[in-house]
Amino acid sequence: MLAICGAAGRVQALPGPEPATAEIAATGAAGSDQSLLGDTSDESEAPNSIEQGQTQLPQSFDRRPIQTLLSESRFVGLRDTTFSVQLRSFYEDTDNFNLTESQAWTLGGLAGFKTGYFANFVALGATGYTSQALDAPLDRSGTKLLRDDQKPYSVIGELYGQFRLSDEIVATVGRRGFDTPFINTQDSFMTPNTFQVYAVQGVVGESDDAALRFGAGYVDKIKPRNSEDFESMATAAGAPAGVTRGVDVAGANYQLGAFSIGAVDYYSKDIINIAYTEIKYVIPLANRMRLTLGAQYADQRSTGDNLLTGKSFLTDQGGVKADLAMGPVLLTAARTQTAIGTRGSNGSGTDMINPWGGYPGYTAVQVENFYRAGENATMLRLAYNFPRVTGLSAYALWVHGSSPDVVKEYAQTEYDVNLEWTPKFRVLQGLKLRARYGHVSQAEPSNQHEDDLRLIAYYELR
Repeated sequence: MLAICGAAGRVQALPGPEPATAEIAATGAAGSDQSLLGDTSDESEAPNSIEQGQTQLPQSFDRRPIQTLLSESRFVGLRDTTFSVQLRSFYEDTDNFNLTESQAWTLGGLAGFKTGYFANFVALGATGYTSQALDAPLDRSGTKLLRDDQKPYSVIGELYGQFRLSDEIVATVGRRGFDTPFINTQDSFMTPNTFQVYAVQGVVGESDDAALRFGAGYVDKIKPRNSEDFESMATAAGAPAGVTRGVDVAGANYQLGAFSIGAVDYYSKDIINIAYTEIKYVIPLANRMRLTLGAQYADQRSTGDNLLTGKSFLTDQGGVKADLAMGPVLLTAARTQTAIGTRGSNGSGTDMINPWGGYPGYTAVQVENFYRAGENATMLRLAYNFPRVTGLSAYALWVHGSSPDVVKEYAQTEYDVNLEWTPKFRVLQGLKLRARYGHVSQAEPSNQHEDDLRLIAYYELR
C-alpha cells in the first residue's frame, strides 16, 4: 500500500496520476514516470478519465523497482545518486460563490535527490519545495498557491530512508509523498501534500498478467500543499487543536489480466474510519476500441470518543463509471450517489470528506467533489489526444449534482475544459503548458456561479 511517490531513484519525466489527465505534478525528486500526456509513442492511444489530483486503487500500492547491484562497493549508494530540479509557474483566478475573488501568480517548484542503496539495503532521499509570489493581492487570498495570508513558503517536504527488505518489498521511514485513494499528494497546485509515514509495501505473485500489490503503514502527520508545517492527521481532518492522532492504513489491489479489484482501510482512533473498495474490468471490442467498467464504494464513520465532530456519524457513497476508448478518443459516463447519512442538529445529513488529499469519487472534478449528503451526480466527459507530433491533448466534461439534503445548499452543475501542450521541438524539451477552466452554476437562491481559471507552465531541468 502507500504508493510512495517521492525521490524514487531516477530523474522522472512528469509525475502524475495517469496519461492525459495528470495535473502538472512534481511529487518528489523522482516519482511516477508518467508524463503530462502519458506515453504518446502510439498516436492511437486514448487518454483516461482520472481527474487531476486523484488516486484510485489501480494506481495505489506502487512499488518502485529495485535492481540487483552489480558491485558491493561501499560507495555504490553515492554512485547511484540521482537528482531532479523541476520549475513551475501557476496563475489562478477564481470568482467565488460568495462574490469574493481569489487570485495569485506564483513561481516555484522542487529540488531533490535520492541515493542508491548503501550495503544493498538502505537509500536516503530529500526534496525541497517552494512557492514564491509574482503577483498576489492581499485582498484576493484563497487560491492554495501560497499560504493563507498570500505569503510565500519554502519547506523540506521529504526527508526519509528507504529499506530494501527483499527484491519485492520495501519499507519507508520519514517524511515522504505517497498516493492512495484517501491519503495522497493531491499535487494539483504548486506543491504536493507530504506525510510523516512508516510503511511497508510490495508485490507478491507477480507474473506477465497478474500481481497482488499490497501495503500497510502508519501515517502520523501531514504537510498540507500550501504549508511549511507538518500537523497531526487528526487536526488536518478538523479535530480541535491539540488532538493528536495518526492513521493506520492497510490495503491491497489484485490484478489478473483485464480484471482488478482492491480495498483499503484508514483507521484513526477517536476520529474516523474510512473503508474504500474498487473494481475494474476492461473489455476489448473492435480494433482500437475497448470498454472499461468500474465500480467504487466508500464508507466513512466516527470512531471511539468522536473527537472529530463531538458526536457519532455515518455516511457512504457508491459510484459506477464506463470508459469507451476509440483510438485517441475517450468517452466517459459516470454516476455517484451519496447517502443522507446521520443527521445533525440542523436537520442536514452528513457529507463525505477528504481531509488528507484528493477525493477519489468518479464525479469529483476540478472545482466540486459532488459528495454532499443525499446528492446524486452524473458526469459526461469527452477527451482527445491529438496526433503525437502536435503534443496536444484536451478534454471537456459536464457534471450535474442534484439538490443535497443540506440546509441552504442547492443543485449544482459544473462545466470543465482542459487543454495541454507538450512542445515537441528540441529547444523546448522539458516544457509543458496547461490551461484549465471550470464553471459551476447554481440556480438558487439567486443564480449564483463560480469560475476558476488556471494557467500552468512546467519545466523540468534535464
